Amino acid sequence: MTHSKEVKIDLALAKRVLDIESKAVEALSHRLDEFFIEAVELLASCSGRVIVTGMGKSGIISRKIAATFSSTGTAAYFVHPAEAVHGDLGAIRPDDLLIALSYSGETPELLRLLETIRRLGAKIIAITGNPNSPLGLSADVTLDCRVDNEACPLNLAPTASTTAALALGDALAMTLLKRKGFREEDFANLHPGGNLGKRLLRVDRLMHTGPKLPTVQATTKFSDVLSTISKMQLGMTCVTNESEKLLGVITDGDVRRAILKSENTKDLTAEAIMSSNPMTVPESTLAAQALHILESKRVTSLVVLSEAGSVVGVLHLHDLWRTELF
Repeated sequence: MTHSKEVKIDLALAKRVLDIESKAVEALSHRLDEFFIEAVELLASCSGRVIVTGMGKSGIISRKIAATFSSTGTAAYFVHPAEAVHGDLGAIRPDDLLIALSYSGETPELLRLLETIRRLGAKIIAITGNPNSPLGLSADVTLDCRVDNEACPLNLAPTASTTAALALGDALAMTLLKRKGFREEDFANLHPGGNLGKRLLRVDRLMHTGPKLPTVQATTKFSDVLSTISKMQLGMTCVTNESEKLLGVITDGDVRRAILKSENTKDLTAEAIMSSNPMTVPESTLAAQALHILESKRVTSLVVLSEAGSVVGVLHLHDLWRTELF
């Protein structure tokens, strides 16, 4: 280590590191074959959990791969191979699937774990730089993750190899996501917090339903309409028929106009004062989309309809304010 006051940062080396790692990932795409497809099918048919394991730097990559599977609809967790053979093995069941990472394919702690996994009967996917290693040969499916050289100037520190393993894990998770039909709304359900969860939040998680849903019938008298709007405190009520199909809506503005136009509101019905072409959205609408509609149309409420066209909820602008989408 130099103690000189003038230390030059080698940008050429930094660029070389990025170049080596990007080429290592690119090379993986040319090696994907039927073994990758078989690995995805094994994951898709797994009735238990996906367990990802590895030692050292491979263990760190394993944790991230497990987290990616979990966040995209596949139950997964990391197990430390050394700790597994000292008591944590009970967490692994015969219907689980093990993804084992080891660049050399000869990590002793991992090989001891595999012996026990084989006795349990769980399936094994190996991610290794040496398919002919003990790990590669003992797995049900082996994925070749070799790199020509590490990005480390000494060719010692795991760099390109761990980047390649991480990318291959992502490829497995994303292909499995598509294979299982994982959707945006599924992702939102698993990410309720943070900006990502807000962006994917659906209106059916925010709307007023059941006893909090303001509805009246077409024949409901004016006084009862007024009572419903006041009680629900949304500034409006839906007008529905007996089958819960939407006929129209009545807002505070409609009520005021009815009072100004009629000398006697006692005999007025909901049908007589409602607006018959209200803004509606399906319950699968994303909250961000609903916010755009409310702002562009300059309204404060949207009626939410089921696939069959019946009223299932009302979304108010205040409900979106609480999500801090603004």
